[in-house]
Parts: sequence; structure tokens; C-alpha cells
Amino acid sequence: MPRFLAALVVAAQFSVPMAQAAASYYSLVLAQTTYPFGNGAILDVALIDTRTNTPVDGAILFATRMDMEPDGMETMTTPIVALPTEKPGHYRFSTDLTMDGNWRFSVAAKVQGEAETVQAQIVIEVLP
Repeated sequence: MPRFLAALVVAAQFSVPMAQAAASYYSLVLAQTTYPFGNGAILDVALIDTRTNTPVDGAILFATRMDMEPDGMETMTTPIVALPTEKPGHYRFSTDLTMDGNWRFSVAAKVQGEAETVQAQIVIEVLP
């Protein structure tokens, strides 16, 4: 029994770095980073497998947040609503850009079969 336990501990140690590295295989990329001031802006986010440079379909995107942290106003937020997707590996959201300046779009993705969560914070510029 002690040999089995030692083998289990060794196997667990080797599996942790692989799980942590998995999130680095993916990138969340916003198709457009400049938007006009106003309501109904459509954000198109591609989830890319950086090993093959191909879009990843079937992920679950969550923890979305839009705020003005880049301009020092983290408490200035606006709601984000998920929209149906039109292209595999692309995920769409609608938001109201209520003030010109720099906004931070925060998003997380859970890729099927991967233990780690992919996260991104993307700065967009809203023009008057």
C-alpha cells in the first residue's frame, strides 16, 4: 500500500504543471478594439488554440465584465449580454458604451477537456 500511495503522489505532482500550462494554449481575441460611443455595441470574441491558430468551438464564456478601469474608473460599469454565435469559435456579446474613453472587457472561458480557465482583459477605445 505505501508504494501505491507514493506512486499516486508522484503522478499528482507531474499532472499539475500540465494542467496549469493548458490555459496558455488558448487566447481570447477581440475582433475590434475601437467602437463608437453609444448603445448596442457588438463584441466578437474569438477563442483561438495558439498551437494550431484555429478557433475553438463549444467553450463556455463567463465572468464577463465591462468597466472603465483603464481610465481610473473601475466602478463605472455597463451590462454585457451574450448573443447567439454566427461563426464556430466566435462568441458575441452586446453592451452599451455609455461614455467615451478606455474600457476594459474582462472575460473567462472554460474549454472542454481542459482543467484550467482561460482569462483575458482587453482594453477597447470608445470614441465620441
